[in-house]
Order: sequence, then structure tokens, then C-alpha cells
Amino acid sequence: MPTRLLYMHTGVLCNRHAQLTQFMNSQQYKRLVSQCTTCDPDQRMKLVDTAILKYFQFVMLSHRWGEDEPSLRDIEGHLIYDMSAKEGFKKLQAFCLVAFKRDFLWAWSDTCCIDKDSSAELQEAIGSMFVWYRQSSLTIAYLSDVPATGSLQNSEWFRRGWTLQELLAPGTVLFYTQNWSLYKNLTSSNHKTDKVVLEELEGASGIESQFLTRFSPGTDDARSRLQWASLRRTTRPEDIAYSLFGIFNLHLPVLYGEPAEKALGRLLAEIISQSGDISVLDW
Repeated sequence: MPTRLLYMHTGVLCNRHAQLTQFMNSQQYKRLVSQCTTCDPDQRMKLVDTAILKYFQFVMLSHRWGEDEPSLRDIEGHLIYDMSAKEGFKKLQAFCLVAFKRDFLWAWSDTCCIDKDSSAELQEAIGSMFVWYRQSSLTIAYLSDVPATGSLQNSEWFRRGWTLQELLAPGTVLFYTQNWSLYKNLTSSNHKTDKVVLEELEGASGIESQFLTRFSPGTDDARSRLQWASLRRTTRPEDIAYSLFGIFNLHLPVLYGEPAEKALGRLLAEIISQSGDISVLDW
């Protein structure tokens, strides 16, 4: 799980200790303790696992960064629902309200849930992000440039580097348009398995449907995976390599400031080392 999560009932950012404190003060915890004192010892661990997994279900936000995005320092110690009406804050508040209305207690956004002043934490977050999206109960993809009646295929979201893993990793994704309405008002529980949306996703991303619905990270068919990313861009050039670490299930050092060519070179060298496939050099 991510180190920090937003608690939907209050709008407070919680580190791991605060998350556990919330759990131990909850009705779910009291009910769990009561059940564990009377159940068969063999059932106790199953009860604990089930209760914790249910309580700590979390929602991830996938989006394009815009103006006035709130940082960790901006929201630490504050209630996000009471904060500034600047554009980035409004987006975070709307995301949290959607998560809250869907009965989730916890949510995560890359803008404010990572301490980007800590190189160690940034390294951990980049190395873990694919897993966090994979483990999420829901990923909300916010398409800020798609009006309520527009098409997701026209969104810049499909041309950004980091959103590739945010499309592939989660099991469940819902797309929201500019005004925070569900895409085409489709109320299916997962847009990645909705036939209408899946066909559009194939066209917009250039990725076949079987990979969109059942993607496994690794170096198999590495050349195709690199081609998926070839038309995407990142604000920092070296991020075009870092944003692919999770897709290839690779754990490499994050060295901000290195040339993009060197970052890509390290990535390609590791892919070839693990797969033996030199065709990736022609991606």
C-alpha cells in the first residue's frame, strides 16, 4: 500500500501510523476484536486478513498535471475539503468526493501523497507505483480535456508517459470527463471491460484489448511494450524511461538530472539482460 493516503471522512492526509490509528479507533476494529475472541483459532487469521483488506481498500487518481496542483506541504495538517478553490485543489477535492460517494475510506493522488523533496521516498514511489495501481480497488482516470459529450480518444491523457502504466496496471478503471461525470454516462462497474469503451481504448492507445484487460508486467514482447510508449511524452525527458520501470517489472535507480538517452540506455540494457531480446534496440 502507499505510505500516505487521504482519509475520505475528514479529508486529512494520513501516514501509515495515522492509518493504523484510524483503523484501531473504528467500529470495524472493535467488531474484529469481538469476533476473534470467540472464533476458532484456525479462522482468526482469515478474519483479520478479510477485515483489513476491506477496511484499507483505496482509490487511485490518474490524471494530467495542470496548474496549482497541491503538494504534500500544501495539504499536510489541513482538511482538503476546506482548502483553496484553485484549479488543482478543486480537482483533488472532486476526486475525493467521488471516492467518498463510492464508499471508499482511502484515496491516493501523486500530487500530494509523495514527499518529492525526499529522493529516497521518490525512488520508492516510482518503484512501487505500478503495484499500487494494480492493488487499488479502483482507479479513477480524470480526462480534464474531454467535455461531457466528447470522445476520450481526443484526450492528451493518451499521449502522456506516466498514464500508460496507469492504464495497464489497474484491474478496474472508471473514466470521468471534464465536469466529473462518468464517460458517456456509462454506469458499468469497470470501463476496461465495457465493450463500448474498450473498443475506443484500443484505438486511442494502440494496445490490443487482451493487454488492456489482463496485463502482466515483465520483459515478454518487450518491443511491443516500448512501441506503446513511443508516441508518449513526459515533462522531464528522463521520465520516459522511469515511467516504464513498472511495466517491465524492473527496479533500477532513479537519477533525476541524467540525460534521457542514458536513462533509456539503462532501461534497454536491463531488458536485454533479462530477456535476451536484442530486437528492442529497433523499437
